[in-house]
Amino acid sequence: MKKKQIIIANEVGLHARPATLFINECKKYSSNIRIRNINTDSPWTNAKSILGILSLGVQKNQAIELEITGDDEDLAIQGIQRLVENDF
Repeated sequence: MKKKQIIIANEVGLHARPATLFINECKKYSSNIRIRNINTDSPWTNAKSILGILSLGVQKNQAIELEITGDDEDLAIQGIQRLVENDF
């Protein structure tokens, strides 16, 4: 299991289009990926679910925490971090 904290710098946070791109990236990996909004102390949710992601209400400059478990967890962290750092 790997954990990673990432700051969301996108102007709209994880809303609609960025959330869809985020989910599509997560779905590339067989690992179980959970996400939570650190700033609001939200419960963990499935990072491959649009409703789960949108329910977090992640806004610009808020931090998310990922928990990734599986055979490709290292690749998943790299891919997700690259997507977020490149502003989706």
